[in-house]
Amino acid sequence: MGDRLIVPPPRAPYAGRRFSQFAVGDHFGDDIQVTEGHLADGARLIGDFNPLHVDADFAARSRFGGRILHGVITSALMSAPFGNLVAGTAIGYLEHDARFLAPVRAGDTLQIAWTVVALAPKPARGGGIVTAECEARDQHGVLVATAVGKMMVGEGA
Repeated sequence: MGDRLIVPPPRAPYAGRRFSQFAVGDHFGDDIQVTEGHLADGARLIGDFNPLHVDADFAARSRFGGRILHGVITSALMSAPFGNLVAGTAIGYLEHDARFLAPVRAGDTLQIAWTVVALAPKPARGGGIVTAECEARDQHGVLVATAVGKMMVGEGA
């Protein structure tokens, strides 16, 4: 019921937090180092080879002054702490609504911070929906993206 910080073990493969263990005000997150690999692998994974992401010379002449991470990859990195927290108890990630506010680049450290804002019990589904809001800031404290996610979380196996 209020303002608790949840810290799963770093990169825990199966934190398995149950729906009944969440409270509105809970906080969780992670710091994620963005690498050149995120840009290259992101382009290959999603098939977006926009030169802003893959061509250093082109991107240097752009308004961004260099290559930037794909928004969808930023969004995926933001969602990872939520998924890791409920690995093994998640029934499904129902929604993810992200807004991108500033560029993310290789070498940035994203500070991902989620806050639980609503809980909707779904006893017929064996758990409930956890709604959380996220802020992603770079190492300079610049807010680069925000998101709202909804996860259906069970009570475990």
